[in-house]
Amino acid sequence: MILIAGKYRSIAPLYDLLSAEWPVYRTGRKIGIESLDLHPGDQVVDIGCGTGLNFGILHHRIGPGGMIVGIDRSPDMLAQARRKATRKGWTNVILIEADATTLTPAAICASIALQGGREYSEAALATYALSLMADWETAWTNMILMSSPGASMTVVDMQEPTGVFALATPLARAACHLGGADITAHPWTGLERDCADVQAASARGGHLQIRTGRRR
Repeated sequence: MILIAGKYRSIAPLYDLLSAEWPVYRTGRKIGIESLDLHPGDQVVDIGCGTGLNFGILHHRIGPGGMIVGIDRSPDMLAQARRKATRKGWTNVILIEADATTLTPAAICASIALQGGREYSEAALATYALSLMADWETAWTNMILMSSPGASMTVVDMQEPTGVFALATPLARAACHLGGADITAHPWTGLERDCADVQAASARGGHLQIRTGRRR
């Protein structure tokens, strides 16, 4: 997550190397995606997809017959995601440049359908993305509106470590600050409020919070 806010253009080519993905944050991605009720052929929306760090895990679950819809406001991060999909041979990836806080869900759904996907998705997730958005509540609402009724939803994000791991709080705060994330945002509370059958999990001393549920 080591990303200077507003510097996507310069950092995008190196993001995967500098993001502390493998030692820290990939754990949350895996828990979140594995908790989604994904099946071969499903379509899933990845809000704030960045360079496509979720795509490999998602593709393994939905297979080549499914569809991954990655939405991000940064064209430079999307360019890296596109290169990744091309390199891996993932032809079932649709990438859309849009700000999750200002997009019109109906227009995005229509665009997805025009590009070979379905208008509404069976699943949606946001990993370490909503805490980057000042108006994460609107982004969360839009995430719901792009999903079909009963869709499986996951939010993975960060808070200050708890218990004995609270000693690592300064490091966690610094990492979130450099990445432009608000460690106090707690965007998973939107899922807890709006979804049914909510499941909760955490990792890395409580620093990573994962919530999964179904759209009502």
